[in-house]
Amino acid sequence: MEKLLINGGKPLVGHVSVSGAKNATVALIPAALLANDRCVLENLPLIRDVKVLMEILEQMGAKVREDENGTLEIDSSDLNHLHITNGKVKELRASYYLLGALLARFKEVSMAYPGGCDIGLRPIDQHVKGFRALGAEVEIEHGMINLKADRLVGSHIFLDVVSVGATINLMIAATMAEGTTVLENVAKEPHVVDVANFLNSMGADVKGAGTDVIKIRGVESMHGSTYMVIPDQIEAGTYMIAAAAIPGGDVVIENVIPKHLDSIAAKLTEMGVEVQFNGDSVRVISKGRPKCVDIKTLPYPGFPTDLQQPITSMLTQAEGTSMITESIWEGRFRHVDELKRMGADIKVEGRVAVIEGIRDLSGSNVSATDLRAGAALVIAGLMAKGQTEINNLFHIDRGYENLEGKLASLGAEIKRIKY
Repeated sequence: MEKLLINGGKPLVGHVSVSGAKNATVALIPAALLANDRCVLENLPLIRDVKVLMEILEQMGAKVREDENGTLEIDSSDLNHLHITNGKVKELRASYYLLGALLARFKEVSMAYPGGCDIGLRPIDQHVKGFRALGAEVEIEHGMINLKADRLVGSHIFLDVVSVGATINLMIAATMAEGTTVLENVAKEPHVVDVANFLNSMGADVKGAGTDVIKIRGVESMHGSTYMVIPDQIEAGTYMIAAAAIPGGDVVIENVIPKHLDSIAAKLTEMGVEVQFNGDSVRVISKGRPKCVDIKTLPYPGFPTDLQQPITSMLTQAEGTSMITESIWEGRFRHVDELKRMGADIKVEGRVAVIEGIRDLSGSNVSATDLRAGAALVIAGLMAKGQTEINNLFHIDRGYENLEGKLASLGAEIKRIKY
């Protein structure tokens, strides 16, 4: 068992570099299985979710190799195991992308129901609807999802809700369907565009990613490719919030795509924080106690739900009353009880949290309830007076590469210990 110990109150100063995007990576790795060939993914984050996917691929017969620089080689030419019952798929939600990739290439797959963070109801009904529209038979029984098709045929699919997962999964599945598939009411997140670009580098014909309509013209086969993953928008936003949360903070966050950070930059500016973009970096300067703001999470390009929890921690010490409306996941306020242990004044009713700013949080013993809640508690610990202990670090390790090391390089007093 491991935990983080943080002695708070120290402003963050210096430079930090962002790793590859977790949300893109966990889709790109399954997408690489479309090719009966070798793919190389560069700039991958060294996180637990990548390790879990590598283990699943190896059990399926693929050859995988990752180096310490974040380069992953995947050779799926000998892939032969299409019945995936191993409990590893229960460890991450993104294992469902294997369904789309294997259905497209082999026209059949059987996999245990995916897991992931407990942040509310996370049905896969839109995925199933799309697979059936492409011609697949879908059976869900005894915790297994079974897909089979004699052939896949392009179709016109309108998503009932904007779903990142369904958008990516159906885009992958349609790459080798006969004819043209049109996906409407799709997600526009940066990692949707990144997956589309990777698919095209493998020989797919995908157009419109980043807009409301994506068109996929099916091809007969896919080939290997070398591709570099985009920087992680959420990791960058987390460091922006951490720098802004403590008066005196002055941090340059490198390896970012500024356009992806517009919504978080706008809110920090509204809170009185100075945000300066320069090429592929952003500088965040904290000028004192932040002002209160109202935030509503929305699909991209709106304020990302994955940064709602980290910015909640910052708002606990803002001047006045802030309100956060969580429109994506109904279970994404579980971190609030942990923040209350540290003295936060937060009231939650349904999907709305009302935050009364206080002067100081107090260090406490808290536990991460999911990935982004873990980041929120780290930021709270950096802000708090005294020592904070954070448990359940496996949540944090799923999506952040060397979080404590990067923060320590900025002057944070933070360390990981075994107990």
